[in-house]
Amino acid sequence: MIATVRLDEALESKLEYLAKTLHKKKSDVIREAIAYYSNTIDKRKKSRMLAAVEKTKRADKQTYNDFEGTMNDGM
Repeated sequence: MIATVRLDEALESKLEYLAKTLHKKKSDVIREAIAYYSNTIDKRKKSRMLAAVEKTKRADKQTYNDFEGTMNDGM
């Protein structure tokens, strides 16, 4: 697939600098940047999901402990 991207002068300069510094083609730098950005988003999603699971587990444990306390008090 061919994609055309319009860059302002500042981004174009950054792209050229990165390509020269890394000894890569500009298209390779762009592809790697997209892959990196995608991976970063996936990691953030996973991290948020794991945090939500942990929060739910803590809430469930508290509910369980409350229930056990009630049962042990003779309800």
